[in-house]
Amino acid sequence: MNRRKFVRNNSLSSAAMKRGQSPGRGYRTGPAIDRRKFLAGTAGGMAAALLGSWPLQEMAAQQLASPVQDNWDAGAVRHLLPTVSDTRMLLKTSMQHPLATPPQLRIEGGGVTRRVEGRMNDTLGEFWQFYAEELTPSVRYQLSLSDGNGASLCESWPLATFPAPDQNPEQARILIYTCAGGPQGSYTGIGDRRGNLPTEIRNRLLRRGLSFAPDAVIANGDHIYWDLHTWQGDNPGGLSARGRQSNFDFQGRVFGGSNEAALKMAAGPQIVPVYGTDFRSTPVFFLQDDHDHWENDSPLSYPVPWFQLELARATQQLYYPEFLADQTRPAGLPWSTRSERGDLSESFGTLRYGQLAEILMYDVRRTLNVGDLNAVFIDRAVEQWLNNRTASRDTRHLVHVPSNPPGWSAGKWGEWYPDVLDPETGTLTTRIPKPHWRVGWLDQHDRLMQSLSEMQHRTPLVISGDLHAIGMGEIQRSGNLDLSANPVTTVLSGPIGTSIGGFPSVVRGIRALPSAHLDLIEQAAPLEEHGFTVVDFTPDRTVIRQFKWDVNRQALDAIDNLQPFHTAELEAPV
Repeated sequence: MNRRKFVRNNSLSSAAMKRGQSPGRGYRTGPAIDRRKFLAGTAGGMAAALLGSWPLQEMAAQQLASPVQDNWDAGAVRHLLPTVSDTRMLLKTSMQHPLATPPQLRIEGGGVTRRVEGRMNDTLGEFWQFYAEELTPSVRYQLSLSDGNGASLCESWPLATFPAPDQNPEQARILIYTCAGGPQGSYTGIGDRRGNLPTEIRNRLLRRGLSFAPDAVIANGDHIYWDLHTWQGDNPGGLSARGRQSNFDFQGRVFGGSNEAALKMAAGPQIVPVYGTDFRSTPVFFLQDDHDHWENDSPLSYPVPWFQLELARATQQLYYPEFLADQTRPAGLPWSTRSERGDLSESFGTLRYGQLAEILMYDVRRTLNVGDLNAVFIDRAVEQWLNNRTASRDTRHLVHVPSNPPGWSAGKWGEWYPDVLDPETGTLTTRIPKPHWRVGWLDQHDRLMQSLSEMQHRTPLVISGDLHAIGMGEIQRSGNLDLSANPVTTVLSGPIGTSIGGFPSVVRGIRALPSAHLDLIEQAAPLEEHGFTVVDFTPDRTVIRQFKWDVNRQALDAIDNLQPFHTAELEAPV
């Protein structure tokens, strides 16, 4: 029986609107920081000297610019992105100027106070991380940062741990989106913009999402766009204009010297001013995708070259947290490490919120296999983990969050599906073989969809990234698999910063359409507009609200009052 109830064009309830307070506001616990004191002797002069003849001077100016802040005093901190579990915290941060000695994080709450020494993430002392474990679940901690001499680096702020696996929270709210990266674009008014959305507009969209007070945020892929090689047009596979501009030494180490400087100048302006310190009290989960490996998903790009893997790992090391350990996720999955920070994973993560919800996040690019005989998107050990957790019964809701979207096709190579663009008709077809595409990817897709549909004790749900659109549908059939008894709801979470040329209808001449491999009922056909998705979990249902903003027809101030254009209520099995 179909348990879904779809409701269009309705607004949030008054109770939900009451929750819509920006996190972190109203918690000023000490005197305001004298910003001039902190900014004296910043890294600006040093960077100018280091990069005086560097081809990324313009990017350097953006990298060192202070992000727009709310009424919280960031002091010497440029950006701050935390993640948590029930007993752990991991914070990534960058400073306005290098620190000669490790900064200290003070954590107060749960009847205890502890200090954590920062670990330097770069070679200059601008980037630091802080890891704490053995915390108490469901505790709202108060955090503060100081330099090696004990002087405050910023105002203090709150951050809460998640409920323990055996706790029963009444609700959880998740904000999810994709494609927030891209170099600074321009916008002069309705219908007049170039490139990716300007940073200020991305800030505004994200702050509207944060205004609904999510318990966590998932940023699903494409945090940066700096493809080092061309994937179509003239000289495919050769260095791109950005690759030449970056002037990377592909045989050198990433950290130290010009490679580290180039990485910071290329990636920093796409992350630091977009997030700033707005997310300091909201745990974030960053999932990587193709462009985060410094390339587009093309047959020329895979397997990902080692140097670019190191660039992807270095970007994560500097700017955003890895996935924390989870007792139900095997510690030995690919791209996982054991260190003094516990069992961290770079590509496969778990967001566990007590017994209420579990969200499984997986990067389908890092382990993509292009061989004829063993082609898969995700490593077999990862697939087994997904299947085991999907069949589990220790959480009320379970959601898959892959970086690549099931449901729709734009005819590109790196999709689950065989659909390809017919050059004569301009339509998608499966009658023409898709060059370099592998049927093993589709076979794995069908196995995952089948495992979700067989989850009779839960409502199957997938929320994905990558595709530059926002929408929702229901997969009733996948190839020879009849999923209609428990269809899989699939959601496109919505892009934050996509450029004009990033939308499928522009770059490929066709919008995202249901794959011919599927019977897909579209409740909200994919829209090529900027937006995000808010998901509420309660014991008896999942409520999905989708928000969009049309850069070509809506004024900027419309962002501040966005209401859902589409809402779906998925009733949980009794």
